[in-house]
Amino acid sequence: MTSLSAAIRSALLTADPHAKVMTTRALVRDWRHGRLEATFDSPMPDRPAWPDYLELLHPTKMPRRGKAGSDKNRIALWHSLAHIEFVAIDLALDIVGRFGGEMERSFTDDFLSVAADEAMHFSLIARKLKGMGSHYGALPVHDGLWEAAQSTAHDVAARLAIVPMVLEARGLDVTPPTLERVRSQGDLSGAKVLQRILDDEIRHVGFGAKHFIARAENRGESPENLWKNLVETYFRGRIKPPFNDSARQAAGLSRSFYAAVA
Repeated sequence: MTSLSAAIRSALLTADPHAKVMTTRALVRDWRHGRLEATFDSPMPDRPAWPDYLELLHPTKMPRRGKAGSDKNRIALWHSLAHIEFVAIDLALDIVGRFGGEMERSFTDDFLSVAADEAMHFSLIARKLKGMGSHYGALPVHDGLWEAAQSTAHDVAARLAIVPMVLEARGLDVTPPTLERVRSQGDLSGAKVLQRILDDEIRHVGFGAKHFIARAENRGESPENLWKNLVETYFRGRIKPPFNDSARQAAGLSRSFYAAVA
């Protein structure tokens, strides 16, 4: 029987976006049906495989978006979202393959479900881009999300603190106004996609907060204090308002975590 970590490594090293989506879905399905061995004997790659045609730029070198509401700007928005969701597949797979052996079974179940969600989100957005006459890879992208994974590859608490509880939590703040802007432009199908992503991301941030709090308590540390220390150590940006407090609270991320470092 194939080990879970070997299956995850294979998915991470799949570069083609459609193939990565299908491999991830099959992996999660096989895990749920007991067709993968719960062992973590394969090392995770330092980087996942991405398509050769992606033009990777430093975040500061990314081109500015055009005029709000223009077709060019709308494509740039959806392309940016496609890249976020594509990298999110790898982030969810990597956290399981890298740290699943030291965590409880629910950790693996939760983050494999996240990987399946992110694969579905990417597929929805890729279809949206195709309908707009574009495709994933048509515009430059940046590597900022995976840099966060690399800097926290040694510590599951740091990974949880930065990826779901900072980066994904930021999505809870910025998605609602984006959703309203898309809806105001008459793009009801796009608004439906963003609403689905927002609903799922609340659950994803919740998984991060749940397992981070349990990890901190197992270490005999205050979750809020540990989170603040890890953010100050590993997060290069700023945590800044406005915050979607209701969505963050629904995910188990109370203001006691982020207010003091905002």
